Amino acid sequence: MFELICEVEPPTRPDLKKVRHQIGVMSPIADGFLIPDNHIGRATVSSVAVANEVQLMGARGIACLNSRDRNLLGFRRDLLTAAAYGVERFLFVHGDDPAEGARTSQLTVRRMIEQTRETTYPGCDPFKVGAATRLRPVPKWKAEADFLYVQVSYDLDELLRWRESVELDIPVYAGVMVLASAQMAHNLAKLPQLQIPADLIEAVERDRDAGVDHACEQILKIRDSGAFEGVHLIPVSRYRQVAARLERDL
Repeated sequence: MFELICEVEPPTRPDLKKVRHQIGVMSPIADGFLIPDNHIGRATVSSVAVANEVQLMGARGIACLNSRDRNLLGFRRDLLTAAAYGVERFLFVHGDDPAEGARTSQLTVRRMIEQTRETTYPGCDPFKVGAATRLRPVPKWKAEADFLYVQVSYDLDELLRWRESVELDIPVYAGVMVLASAQMAHNLAKLPQLQIPADLIEAVERDRDAGVDHACEQILKIRDSGAFEGVHLIPVSRYRQVAARLERDL
Protein backbone atom coordinates (compact mmCIF):
# COMPACT_ATOMS: atom_id res chain seq x y z
CA MET A 1 0.00 0.00 0.00
CA PHE A 2 1.34 3.40 -1.03
CA GLU A 3 0.99 5.97 1.76
CA LEU A 4 0.84 9.75 1.57
CA ILE A 5 2.09 11.43 4.75
CA CYS A 6 1.20 15.13 4.71
CA GLU A 7 3.14 17.65 6.74
CA VAL A 8 1.14 20.32 8.55
CA GLU A 9 2.35 23.72 9.64
CA PRO A 10 2.30 23.87 13.47
CA PRO A 11 1.17 27.21 14.90
CA THR A 12 3.52 29.83 16.29
CA ARG A 13 0.66 31.26 18.38
CA PRO A 14 -1.63 29.59 20.95
CA ASP A 15 -4.35 28.96 18.37
CA LEU A 16 -5.03 25.59 16.70
CA LYS A 17 -7.70 26.75 14.22
CA LYS A 18 -5.39 26.86 11.22
CA VAL A 19 -3.79 23.48 11.90
CA ARG A 20 -7.23 21.93 12.34
CA HIS A 21 -8.20 23.42 8.98
CA GLN A 22 -5.12 21.93 7.31
CA ILE A 23 -5.92 18.52 8.75
CA GLY A 24 -9.54 18.74 7.62
CA VAL A 25 -8.65 19.80 4.08
CA MET A 26 -5.98 17.14 3.56
CA SER A 27 -7.71 14.25 5.37
CA PRO A 28 -9.28 12.87 2.15
CA ILE A 29 -5.81 12.29 0.65
CA ALA A 30 -3.62 11.70 3.71
CA ASP A 31 -2.76 8.41 5.38
CA GLY A 32 -1.08 10.29 8.21
CA PHE A 33 0.15 13.71 9.26
CA LEU A 34 3.69 14.69 10.23
CA ILE A 35 4.07 17.62 12.60
CA PRO A 36 7.43 19.46 12.55
CA ASP A 37 9.20 20.46 15.76
CA ASN A 38 10.30 24.10 16.09
CA HIS A 39 11.17 23.94 12.39
CA ILE A 40 13.25 26.67 10.76
CA GLY A 41 14.60 27.39 14.24
CA ARG A 42 11.50 29.12 15.61
CA ALA A 43 9.19 28.19 18.47
CA THR A 44 5.93 26.42 17.62
CA VAL A 45 3.25 24.54 19.54
CA SER A 46 4.55 21.13 20.66
CA SER A 47 4.53 18.55 17.89
CA VAL A 48 3.30 15.96 20.41
CA ALA A 49 0.33 18.16 21.30
CA VAL A 50 -0.53 18.73 17.64
CA ALA A 51 -0.15 15.00 16.91
CA ASN A 52 -2.70 14.40 19.65
CA GLU A 53 -4.99 16.94 17.96
CA VAL A 54 -4.59 15.05 14.68
CA GLN A 55 -5.63 11.83 16.39
CA LEU A 56 -8.62 13.48 18.04
CA MET A 57 -9.74 14.32 14.48
CA GLY A 58 -9.53 10.65 13.52
CA ALA A 59 -6.20 10.63 11.67
CA ARG A 60 -2.73 9.21 12.40
CA GLY A 61 -0.27 11.66 13.91
CA ILE A 62 3.52 11.48 13.64
CA ALA A 63 5.40 13.84 15.94
CA CYS A 64 8.76 15.10 14.76
CA LEU A 65 11.29 15.72 17.56
CA ASN A 66 14.69 17.30 17.04
CA SER A 67 17.86 16.65 19.01
CA ARG A 68 18.77 20.34 18.90
CA ASP A 69 16.41 21.46 21.68
CA ARG A 70 16.60 18.58 24.14
CA ASN A 71 18.53 17.21 27.00
CA LEU A 72 17.85 13.69 28.27
CA LEU A 73 15.32 14.71 30.91
CA GLY A 74 13.38 16.87 28.47
CA PHE A 75 13.31 14.02 25.98
CA ARG A 76 12.00 11.60 28.58
CA ARG A 77 9.26 14.14 29.34
CA ASP A 78 8.30 14.15 25.65
CA LEU A 79 8.04 10.36 25.58
CA LEU A 80 5.95 10.33 28.74
CA THR A 81 3.64 13.03 27.35
CA ALA A 82 3.28 11.13 24.09
CA ALA A 83 2.39 7.94 25.94
CA ALA A 84 -0.25 9.82 27.95
CA TYR A 85 -1.76 11.17 24.71
CA GLY A 86 -1.51 7.88 22.83
CA VAL A 87 0.95 9.30 20.27
CA GLU A 88 3.06 6.31 19.20
CA ARG A 89 4.99 7.40 16.10
CA PHE A 90 7.99 9.74 15.94
CA LEU A 91 10.39 11.09 13.37
CA PHE A 92 13.70 12.10 14.95
CA VAL A 93 15.83 14.75 13.22
CA HIS A 94 18.94 16.83 13.90
CA GLY A 95 17.09 20.15 13.56
CA ASP A 96 17.82 23.42 11.74
CA ASP A 97 20.10 25.96 13.38
CA PRO A 98 18.05 28.00 15.88
CA ALA A 99 17.16 31.62 15.19
CA GLU A 100 18.12 32.43 18.80
CA GLY A 101 20.15 30.58 21.40
CA ALA A 102 22.20 27.46 20.75
CA ARG A 103 21.92 23.69 20.46
CA THR A 104 21.88 21.65 23.66
CA SER A 105 24.38 19.19 22.10
CA GLN A 106 23.45 16.57 24.72
CA LEU A 107 21.42 14.24 22.48
CA THR A 108 21.91 12.89 18.98
CA VAL A 109 19.28 11.31 16.77
CA ARG A 110 20.97 7.95 17.31
CA ARG A 111 20.79 8.32 21.09
CA MET A 112 17.14 9.38 20.87
CA ILE A 113 16.32 6.20 18.96
CA GLU A 114 18.23 4.09 21.49
CA GLN A 115 16.52 5.79 24.42
CA THR A 116 13.09 5.29 22.87
CA ARG A 117 13.78 1.59 22.31
CA GLU A 118 14.64 1.31 26.01
CA THR A 119 11.46 3.10 27.13
CA THR A 120 8.22 1.25 27.72
CA TYR A 121 5.11 2.10 29.69
CA PRO A 122 2.60 -0.43 31.10
CA GLY A 123 -0.50 -0.62 28.94
CA CYS A 124 1.08 1.32 26.06
CA ASP A 125 2.22 -0.08 22.72
CA PRO A 126 5.93 0.29 21.86
CA PHE A 127 6.82 3.52 20.08
CA LYS A 128 7.60 3.49 16.35
CA VAL A 129 10.58 5.64 15.46
CA GLY A 130 11.85 6.93 12.15
CA ALA A 131 14.91 8.81 10.94
CA ALA A 132 15.72 11.03 7.98
CA THR A 133 18.41 10.65 5.34
CA ARG A 134 19.90 12.55 2.45
CA LEU A 135 20.65 10.86 -0.85
CA ARG A 136 23.73 9.10 0.44
CA PRO A 137 24.63 5.72 2.00
CA VAL A 138 22.45 4.95 5.03
CA PRO A 139 24.29 4.08 8.26
CA LYS A 140 23.34 0.81 9.94
CA TRP A 141 21.71 2.47 12.94
CA LYS A 142 19.33 4.43 10.69
CA ALA A 143 18.54 1.31 8.68
CA GLU A 144 17.36 -0.27 11.95
CA ALA A 145 14.71 2.40 12.53
CA ASP A 146 11.06 1.55 11.87
CA PHE A 147 10.85 3.80 8.80
CA LEU A 148 12.99 6.27 6.90
CA TYR A 149 12.16 9.65 5.37
CA VAL A 150 14.28 10.78 2.43
CA GLN A 151 15.22 14.40 1.82
CA VAL A 152 13.21 16.41 -0.67
CA SER A 153 14.36 15.93 -4.26
CA TYR A 154 13.22 17.59 -7.47
CA ASP A 155 15.05 15.04 -9.62
CA LEU A 156 13.12 11.78 -9.88
CA ASP A 157 15.92 9.97 -11.71
CA GLU A 158 18.41 10.85 -8.96
CA LEU A 159 15.92 9.73 -6.33
CA LEU A 160 15.36 6.37 -8.02
CA ARG A 161 19.10 5.82 -8.51
CA TRP A 162 19.63 6.39 -4.80
CA ARG A 163 16.88 3.92 -3.93
CA GLU A 164 18.48 1.27 -6.09
CA SER A 165 21.84 1.88 -4.40
CA VAL A 166 20.70 1.08 -0.84
CA GLU A 167 19.35 -2.11 0.69
CA LEU A 168 16.69 -1.35 3.26
CA ASP A 169 14.15 -3.65 4.88
CA ILE A 170 12.04 -0.86 6.35
CA PRO A 171 9.43 1.43 4.74
CA VAL A 172 11.05 4.35 2.91
CA TYR A 173 9.21 7.59 2.13
CA ALA A 174 10.38 9.99 -0.57
CA GLY A 175 10.28 13.71 0.19
CA VAL A 176 8.25 16.02 -2.05
CA MET A 177 7.94 19.76 -1.40
CA VAL A 178 5.68 22.17 -3.26
CA LEU A 179 7.39 25.26 -4.61
CA ALA A 180 4.79 27.76 -3.42
CA SER A 181 6.29 30.82 -5.12
CA ALA A 182 9.15 32.02 -7.28
CA GLN A 183 10.81 33.55 -4.22
CA MET A 184 10.69 30.23 -2.40
CA ALA A 185 12.17 28.48 -5.44
CA HIS A 186 15.09 30.93 -5.60
CA ASN A 187 15.72 30.64 -1.84
CA LEU A 188 15.74 26.83 -1.91
CA ALA A 189 17.99 26.79 -4.98
CA LYS A 190 20.72 28.33 -2.82
CA LEU A 191 20.85 25.24 -0.61
CA PRO A 192 23.67 22.91 -1.73
CA GLN A 193 21.69 19.74 -0.97
CA LEU A 194 18.81 20.76 -3.25
CA GLN A 195 19.12 20.81 -7.02
CA ILE A 196 16.08 22.52 -8.51
CA PRO A 197 15.88 22.41 -12.34
CA ALA A 198 16.09 25.86 -13.92
CA ASP A 199 13.06 25.16 -16.09
CA LEU A 200 10.97 24.41 -12.99
CA ILE A 201 11.98 27.72 -11.40
CA GLU A 202 11.11 29.51 -14.65
CA ALA A 203 7.74 27.74 -14.76
CA VAL A 204 6.92 28.86 -11.20
CA GLU A 205 7.93 32.41 -12.13
CA ARG A 206 5.40 32.35 -14.98
CA ASP A 207 2.65 30.51 -13.12
CA ARG A 208 2.46 30.05 -9.35
CA ASP A 209 0.45 26.84 -9.80
CA ALA A 210 3.37 25.20 -11.63
CA GLY A 211 4.86 24.25 -8.27
CA VAL A 212 1.65 22.46 -7.29
CA ASP A 213 1.48 20.69 -10.65
CA HIS A 214 5.08 19.50 -10.44
CA ALA A 215 4.71 18.16 -6.89
CA CYS A 216 1.51 16.27 -7.69
CA GLU A 217 2.99 14.78 -10.86
CA GLN A 218 6.10 13.73 -8.93
CA ILE A 219 3.98 11.97 -6.29
CA LEU A 220 2.16 10.00 -8.98
CA LYS A 221 5.44 9.05 -10.67
CA ILE A 222 6.97 7.92 -7.37
CA ARG A 223 3.87 5.83 -6.65
CA ASP A 224 3.97 4.26 -10.11
CA SER A 225 7.69 3.47 -9.81
CA GLY A 226 7.01 1.06 -6.93
CA ALA A 227 10.35 2.03 -5.40
CA PHE A 228 8.97 3.62 -2.23
CA GLU A 229 6.34 2.77 0.34
CA GLY A 230 5.05 6.31 0.21
CA VAL A 231 5.72 10.03 0.06
CA HIS A 232 6.29 12.63 2.75
CA LEU A 233 4.56 15.65 1.23
CA ILE A 234 5.32 19.21 2.33
CA PRO A 235 2.55 21.31 0.72
CA VAL A 236 3.57 24.55 2.48
CA SER A 237 0.81 27.14 1.97
CA ARG A 238 -0.67 25.39 -1.08
CA TYR A 239 -2.33 22.52 0.78
CA ARG A 240 -5.80 23.38 -0.53
CA GLN A 241 -4.71 23.20 -4.17
CA VAL A 242 -2.65 20.04 -3.62
CA ALA A 243 -5.52 18.30 -1.84
CA ALA A 244 -7.98 19.15 -4.61
CA ARG A 245 -5.60 17.89 -7.31
CA LEU A 246 -4.62 14.66 -5.56
CA GLU A 247 -8.15 13.82 -4.45
CA ARG A 248 -8.93 13.64 -8.15
CA ASP A 249 -5.78 11.84 -9.34
CA LEU A 250 -4.69 9.45 -6.59
